[in-house]
Amino acid sequence: MEFDLLKELVSIDSPFGHEEEISRFIASFLEEHGFDVELLPVEGFGDDVIAYLPGRGYTVVLNGHMDTVRPSPGWTRNPKGELDGDRFYGLGSADMKGGLAALMSAFVELAELPKRERPNVIFTAVSDEEGYSRGAWELIKSGKLENADLVLVAEPTNETLMLGARGRFVVQVEVFGRKAHAARPHMGINAIEELGRFLGSLGRIRFRSHRKLGIGSYCTLHIEGSADGLSVPDYARAIIDRHVVPGEEWERVEKELIELAERIKLKGELKVTRLGRPTPDMLPYTVRENNRFANLFKSAHRSVLGREPEVTYGKSVGDFNYFGTYLGKPTLVYGPVGGSWHSPNEWVSVESVRRVKRVYIEFLKSLT
Repeated sequence: MEFDLLKELVSIDSPFGHEEEISRFIASFLEEHGFDVELLPVEGFGDDVIAYLPGRGYTVVLNGHMDTVRPSPGWTRNPKGELDGDRFYGLGSADMKGGLAALMSAFVELAELPKRERPNVIFTAVSDEEGYSRGAWELIKSGKLENADLVLVAEPTNETLMLGARGRFVVQVEVFGRKAHAARPHMGINAIEELGRFLGSLGRIRFRSHRKLGIGSYCTLHIEGSADGLSVPDYARAIIDRHVVPGEEWERVEKELIELAERIKLKGELKVTRLGRPTPDMLPYTVRENNRFANLFKSAHRSVLGREPEVTYGKSVGDFNYFGTYLGKPTLVYGPVGGSWHSPNEWVSVESVRRVKRVYIEFLKSLT
């Protein structure tokens, strides 16, 4: 079942903002298998899909996102699906339609068990993970998950168990200089040159260290500035990515940038702004390695595959940040082996999708 689902999911175009068709497919698939399905509107995006399976014991949320990034140039495989050996190529095959197929298959198979042998399960497929996590945020705001005990997200982790991730701010930095004739640059303040000097000094900032998530990072994403004719440019701006660990709140990030400008004696006026989002900031989170659900997952993994999974922590962000912080539930991330995410010739291992499904089922059974 999982391979047929994978092929069907990959064949449906679903770049973020255009999830309507895949949302309808998932809802219809679940209804055909006897589930009562709810559709949660996400304005401007495909509906979130929610289905319930009553059981006993804990209540677990199964989560996957339906959207993909848009295709990039350079594909030599069929973006709508192509099998070569164990690798299934296609846009979104790894991120994350392989994991979504494994979740859906596990959900259906779990429904075949007696109620006493399965936990309470809430299956969720959401929109806009690749953009601003609007689907996950609408799901959290709806209150439909407030009785959950944990969340299992099927992002591709190469069969490692991810127990946390860094957070992220997007920062705008502006430098206001002073215009002068370009033949007399010493009479002005060149905002482009000053901004370049500032960005080149970001490596001097000391990051807070976290024993699981490591340290944060800066990456300049965009820079612009121009002269008004033969003039010293008096304005320049940059957009900077700032990944953070616990303890690096926005106020700290803003302060460290202002202090850096003072340290390098930046000329001109500096303005630091956190770029707004339609959803809340993506904050870092961790789950203790000895958390009861993490231990149950390790035991299930060992039972199915003969070994415990390697424990990892995410360098970047995703819907899991929302579940781990704003929902406030232990959030485990585990998914199949794959590669070339967000790149040409993305692929997922078919056998890994099957293994992951088996691990999901064993883990879910242990939650009763």
